[in-house]
Amino acid sequence: MRPDARQRIDELADDLVVLDVGGWAAPLWRADWVVDLLPYETRGLYGAADPDRERFSADTWVQADICGPDPWPFEDDQFDVVICSHTLEDVRDPVFVCAELQRVSRSGYVELPTAVEELTFGVQGPWVGWSHHRWIGEWDGGELVLTHKPHLLAAPGRHLPTGTHEAVPADDRTIAFWWEDEVRARERVLVDADEFDGWLGGLLAACAAQAGIEAPQPDAPGTASGGRLALRRKGRLRQMRGALGHRASRWRDGRR
Repeated sequence: MRPDARQRIDELADDLVVLDVGGWAAPLWRADWVVDLLPYETRGLYGAADPDRERFSADTWVQADICGPDPWPFEDDQFDVVICSHTLEDVRDPVFVCAELQRVSRSGYVELPTAVEELTFGVQGPWVGWSHHRWIGEWDGGELVLTHKPHLLAAPGRHLPTGTHEAVPADDRTIAFWWEDEVRARERVLVDADEFDGWLGGLLAACAAQAGIEAPQPDAPGTASGGRLALRRKGRLRQMRGALGHRASRWRDGRR
C-alpha cells in the first residue's frame, strides 16, 4: 500500500467504523472489521501493520467469499470507510466486489497494480507479471476498467522486457483512489483478435513510454513464429468446421 494512503488510514478519526476487504495476508490494524475468504487464525502471511493495536477480533473477522453470489453479510452503509488494497486483481469477480464496496460503505480507498507490472516479464518469476493476478486494471476518466489477463502475454512481442516496471516511479505503478458514494468499475470484454491486439498494443506502447523504452511488437504474420501461429489458426478453423459439419450430418440423419 502507498505510504500516503497508509498514513491517512492510520489517522482516521477514532469513531469511524472501518472494514478491510481481503485483508488476510496483511490486515490493517485500523480495521474494526475484516472480510476475507481465509480464517482469522491464519491471518498475517505478509505480517501486520501493527498487531498490538489491532482493533478487529475473531468476532469481527467475517470469513466469506467476497465474489458472491450472495451479498456480504453487512447492512447497507454499515461502515464509514472500506479499504480494498491489492485485492481486486486477485479475485474472480472484481466488479461484484466494487458494487459491494459501494453498498456497505459511504466511502473508501482502492489500490491495485497498474498494467506496467502485469505486462513486465520477471516481476515475480520467469513469467509475465504476478502469477496469481487475474486482471489488468486501467484508470479511465474516473472509472476502473478491468481486463482479464490472457495467457498469450507470454508470446514474443506481447509483454515488456525484464525490469521495465522498475524504471517507472513507484506511485505510477499503482492505481489508487479515494471515493465517496460511488465506485465506478466495469469489465472490458474483448471479442475478436483485432480488438485484443489493438488494446494490448496501445497499452504496451503507453507502458513502454513511461519506462523510456521502445514498445515491443508482436511477430508479424510473415515471420517464422507468426507464420506458425497463422497455420495453427487455420488448423483450428478446419477442425471447428469439420466438427460442425459432422454434428449437422448426425442431426440430419436423426442420430443425436
